[in-house]
Amino acid sequence: MFSSLRSRLWLSYALLIVTALGVVAAVLFVSLLRNPLMYRQTTEKLKAVQTTLVQRENQDFSAAARRAARVFDVRVLLYSNDKQLILDTSSASEVPLPFPGKKIIARDVPLVRNENGAAWLYVTEKLPDKTFLVVAAPRPRFSIINLFTDDFLPLIIQSGLIALLLSLAVAFLFARWIADPLQKVILAARGMPSAETKPVDVRGPHEVQELTRAFNSMIARTQASQKSQRDFVANVSHELKTPLTSVQGFAQAILDGTADTEESRQQAAQVIYDEAGRMHRLALDLLDLARLDAGTADITMSPVNLPALLNAVREKFMPQSQKAGVEINVEFAPNLPTINADGDRLSQVFTNLVDNALRFTPGGGLILLRAAGVGEEVLVSVSDTGAGIPDEALARIFDRFYQADPARSGAGKRGSGLGLAIVHEIVQAHGGRIGVRSRLGEGTTFEIFLPLRKQTGKQVNRL
Repeated sequence: MFSSLRSRLWLSYALLIVTALGVVAAVLFVSLLRNPLMYRQTTEKLKAVQTTLVQRENQDFSAAARRAARVFDVRVLLYSNDKQLILDTSSASEVPLPFPGKKIIARDVPLVRNENGAAWLYVTEKLPDKTFLVVAAPRPRFSIINLFTDDFLPLIIQSGLIALLLSLAVAFLFARWIADPLQKVILAARGMPSAETKPVDVRGPHEVQELTRAFNSMIARTQASQKSQRDFVANVSHELKTPLTSVQGFAQAILDGTADTEESRQQAAQVIYDEAGRMHRLALDLLDLARLDAGTADITMSPVNLPALLNAVREKFMPQSQKAGVEINVEFAPNLPTINADGDRLSQVFTNLVDNALRFTPGGGLILLRAAGVGEEVLVSVSDTGAGIPDEALARIFDRFYQADPARSGAGKRGSGLGLAIVHEIVQAHGGRIGVRSRLGEGTTFEIFLPLRKQTGKQVNRL
């Protein structure tokens, strides 16, 4: 019955409220037990007799006291200044009452006991002539049942019932306030990992709101991951489809004799070889990314001389740059510190960046590699004077298979879209960060910050 969070919260609040009301009821009952209604009525009668006797006008005190005692069925006593009994309206057979002294522990109801232990309620007043007037009456007897039904039960039923109903209503609202947002989170979680799952409205207490925000963030990450996986599969399929189609087509031409000349067979074999090489490079790139993602990539840290490494990259691309009419220069600050890194992996980073720059830098352009120390880091930038990257593409430039404008690459220049993704992962594996700045028609600059000492964790900075 109470299996849901809302019902359990409501039950918890209800039990707390009932417990609180029970404590209040017990306190009221004890209070009434110590000073029940009959006590209060008798005390009021005693005070009325006392007032009458104090305010008498030219009447004999003894006669007035005896008349009041007879009419109101009370006992009037008069004590001297030294607490000696002067007058007692009771019969001679009545056990004398001692003068009421101060009690160590104050009581709600003033009581005095005679020599036989009988309890009397009393009120006392000091008169102008220094005597003490005491008006007393036997303590009324009552039963606990009568006290409960007469004094206590109507009070607790009327006030307690109203308080209980109001409190339960408030408890129900509080339970809904807490449980409803959680219920929506549960329903949304059951719908995962559907792409149709919507973020949950942020409501309820602060802790529930934080949980909802974390859940919404998880939904966004999960859906982004699913989309990334779908895009990855689609992109890999697309990248493999084109070379496989070429390989299949030219192989078929050789098999069925369509390529019937030595020149056509040579062309078919060359296409098959080139496309097989392209698929091989794609497979190696995918394997590299998988290892970097899993943290199992073979990265060997050792001192690296950055100027020598950048010059080696420049020399590697000299034939291509001369053919394209693009100049490659290297600049580095004097006394550049040696960094601790994987030289082969960093060479792969700068090779990919320079290769990418050569694709989109027209003849007469410039590619510049710079290195300088910046605090506890080394900044290496690769700049070109190429076509630049559109602003809307900068946010996705490191995504796998993403190409800002594949159509502008031209024949023979189209890449797989994995180069920058691999660069990004290698830089992160070194505890560094990479950013990119670009303007259309002016060129692009990639900035890589590498720590002088390897740090843990991954960080991405897109400028």
